[in-house]
Amino acid sequence: MKKALSTMVAFALAAGISGTAMAADSAGSFSDIPKDHWSYAAVDQLVKDGIIEGYGDGTFAGDRAMSRYEMAAIVARATAKLQAANPADQALIEKLENEYGSELKKLDDKYNDLDKRVDNVILSGFVRAKYDNDETNHVGNDNNKHFYMDLEGKMRVGKDWDAHFQSETRKGYTSNQSWRNGDSSSNDQDGTFQRVWVEGHAGKVGVKVGTAWWGYGFQNVPFGHAADGAQVDYNLSKDWNVKAFTLRPRQGDLVSMPAGQDTNIYGVNFTGKLGKNLETSLTWAGNKNHNDAQKMSSMGAFELRTKLGDNFQLTGTYVKTNANSYNASKEYRLDYKGTDLKKAGSFGAYFRYIDFGRYGDMSHDDEWGSLPTDAKGWILGVKYVPYANIEWETFYSRQTRNYSGTDSSMSTGASRNLLRTQVDFHF
Repeated sequence: MKKALSTMVAFALAAGISGTAMAADSAGSFSDIPKDHWSYAAVDQLVKDGIIEGYGDGTFAGDRAMSRYEMAAIVARATAKLQAANPADQALIEKLENEYGSELKKLDDKYNDLDKRVDNVILSGFVRAKYDNDETNHVGNDNNKHFYMDLEGKMRVGKDWDAHFQSETRKGYTSNQSWRNGDSSSNDQDGTFQRVWVEGHAGKVGVKVGTAWWGYGFQNVPFGHAADGAQVDYNLSKDWNVKAFTLRPRQGDLVSMPAGQDTNIYGVNFTGKLGKNLETSLTWAGNKNHNDAQKMSSMGAFELRTKLGDNFQLTGTYVKTNANSYNASKEYRLDYKGTDLKKAGSFGAYFRYIDFGRYGDMSHDDEWGSLPTDAKGWILGVKYVPYANIEWETFYSRQTRNYSGTDSSMSTGASRNLLRTQVDFHF
């Protein structure tokens, strides 16, 4: 059978050519199938055999007449379950297909037109409920007790190009989050389209331009933030890729961004395989408008990732800048198994050791404040999928402060105990 016939089920439902739509045609204004036509008995038999669903009395249409298009929609639904039917029912379905072939073709054409329009826009994202118990109350805060939604859109421009948008919405349930750092205009999760960018290919060269979230390295330690920027990438071989980028971070609290100045970070990343179970990522970046007090005009990162058997994966990251002090960041991570959003019951666990110098990277992903720029400690977490597309994660972290700066309430060596739990509903 043609693959398109199985997809006509969706078109039939979208167009309302089933159930109540058939009832609406009870007057028979478009009916052109005689009530004694053999196809009625054939459909009733398919209902009795469980190939398609009927009404409470075991029939599909009762004693009313149907149009050929209504019958074609029913046949399309039966065709979708052809492989599950017994030989006798398969013969009935094929006979019905031959009888209503022209109507099936017209439904198929309509569905293809609709499919092309729908496929031009793809929406995805997740809704999260998150809670933190942060003993220090100086690094974490009530803003991490919230409901959050990430909405992303991908719109096809042509064969090689897509346009994207991302909207973040955060609603705290223990505090008023309309203000951020005392400035209501700086909130970056207010439900608007905070990020817009395009991605595509110019020949064999990949291109990404716009305002987006950018991450480099296996763990986003060299850099992981929203920024205005541009990136080109090229596959040097089937195992090696190179990226060149230039970025202007949008967050104003980055360590590497001097107050009142624009920061221009530029660099290159190489990612590839060193062996069967060994991968590496190498990143170098410069900072045009660096913090003069700490220099930070250059950064280098080296990472390795390997599989240890079927269930374990080990990742190590080392980053160093040319700052005068606190100029190295390290993270080591061991993962056990992992979740699959499509498989209820799948789970994973991980252990992370972090040692982030305040000036040890351009600005790593702080993961909602759980990985501050001046922390040293460990994190133990678990993930679980109770139902398809729903993921629950809980972790506990013990940290100490590497650098106090001007915050006397969090002096060097101050401890932090962070317990976080969150549930993500993916769509």
